This record gives sequence, C-alpha cells and structure tokens, in this order.
Amino acid sequence: MFARILAATALACALALPAFAATPVNVNKADAAAIADALDGVGLAKAQAIVAYREAHGPFKSVDELGQVKGIGQATLERNRDAILLADAGGRPAADAPAKGAHKSGKKKGQAAADAKP
Repeated sequence: MFARILAATALACALALPAFAATPVNVNKADAAAIADALDGVGLAKAQAIVAYREAHGPFKSVDELGQVKGIGQATLERNRDAILLADAGGRPAADAPAKGAHKSGKKKGQAAADAKP
C-alpha cells in the first residue's frame, strides 16, 4: 500500500515539474514583469532589483553576476541557470562583446601577427 502511494506521489511530482520550470528570458533586455514571470523563485521585487542593477552597472556579462543582486542567491541561480539568457535568442552577442573574428586588439585574426612580421 505504501509503495503505491509513494509511486503515485512520485508520478504526480514528475508530471507537475515542467509546470514549475523556468522560461528562458534575456535578463539584459526584459522588463521586471517578464523576468518575474519567467524565472522560478523570482518575484516582482527581485526582478525589479535585477533591472535596477542592470541599469546601474550595464548589461550582465555572466549568469553568476546576477548573484550580485540583492535577493538573488546561488540556489536561485542554479535553479534558473538554463533559462537565463544574456543575448538575443538569435545568438546575437551582448553589445560589449567583440565581433566574431575580431581580436582583442580590434584587428581581425591573423592581422596582428601579420603586422608583427618585419
């Protein structure tokens, strides 16, 4: 009897789990309401803190940087890590990321090496 109850409970939890899963959201573009709706364990107050931090410090460069926001702890980050986007869904990088093929010096790959040759 106990085994049946345990199995039924496990099945119910497994079926309900997708309902609690976070929805992907670009935290560098979304407003507080969208962030609150998308992320598990993030209500409107925490989402507003995320937006305020972003406005004060610029776009997030890593998911872990969200841990600097008051109220966002490691557990919240881990629970939502796969849903937190830092760029557009089309894969466009953040505005401060170097363009594809660009070198840190601002020159294209190979150009810096070519310039160094006598």
